[in-house]
Amino acid sequence: MIFITRRERFNAAHKLYREDWSVEKNNDTFGKCANPNWHGHNYELFVTIKGGINPETGFVIDLKDLKKIIIANVIDPLDHKNINLDVDFMKGKLASTEILAVEIWNQLEQPIKQLGVALHRIKLFETENNYVEYFGA
Repeated sequence: MIFITRRERFNAAHKLYREDWSVEKNNDTFGKCANPNWHGHNYELFVTIKGGINPETGFVIDLKDLKKIIIANVIDPLDHKNINLDVDFMKGKLASTEILAVEIWNQLEQPIKQLGVALHRIKLFETENNYVEYFGA
């Protein structure tokens, strides 16, 4: 078993806010992230694949194919968008980095599996100091 990782970047805005909570509770819980006018991040996404090495190519996966999957399923839907309002796979979900990482996994797992390899990890940096790692359910 060997692992290979592809990095991509996207910029997106979001707000952490629960409609069923008071403004005060949202502000106490989410702080600046509950800003009514949104806020944004320059996200860094690391997608790690696991599998065997193909003896003909020496690859686990052709990184051009992985890039196409990530761009089509994650970057294009998210980049320069409002996560809460514009991203179909995040509709009705709290736009935390943790939930976003899980939903990115859900967007990538099947297309990657169709290439004969497995998704191993999603690592999503929201800031240079804060990131989430998700290894699937």
